[in-house]
Amino acid sequence: MSRIGKSPIVVPAQVKVDVKGKKISVQGPKGKLDMELPRRTSLKVEGDKIVVSRDGEDAEAKAMHGLGRALVNNMVLGVSVGFTKKLEINGVGFKAAVQGNVVNLSLGYSHPINYPIPAQIKVTVEENTKVTIEGPSKQVVGQVASEIRAYYPPEPYKGKGVKYSDEKIIRKEGKTVQ
Repeated sequence: MSRIGKSPIVVPAQVKVDVKGKKISVQGPKGKLDMELPRRTSLKVEGDKIVVSRDGEDAEAKAMHGLGRALVNNMVLGVSVGFTKKLEINGVGFKAAVQGNVVNLSLGYSHPINYPIPAQIKVTVEENTKVTIEGPSKQVVGQVASEIRAYYPPEPYKGKGVKYSDEKIIRKEGKTVQ
């Protein structure tokens, strides 16, 4: 039995779960998420708990069992609590601003970078350099943070660029003149 897959998912009172075959829909105060269960898994709602089960005892079925349970748990957590990623922008003249549903980034290029914000995602900027990305879907929040970071990843010599707030940049020593 998968250690992750066998534990039931507790559903908070404000979250509604709807199951139609292999399609699950979860709705809560932070938003609504839909997903199709991975193959070789099934799902039952028992009161305020969700139980994910598998059909088979081979390695693939066990892997899909744990995956399915983790994905459903992330959906329930996302619509009730939400997920957050924080980015920091380092560099002289580097800044960010939110204008409507677009993040405007000035990262030292000759042109500003306009990143469109996906639906259900909220982006806030503090002090022009601290970007916070919030939303119900863990995958989409991580994807948005990754795409914004990819415009100018932190470089090891001066530390300039966009980095996660908990990321440590290993600095390198520059060339020395003899």
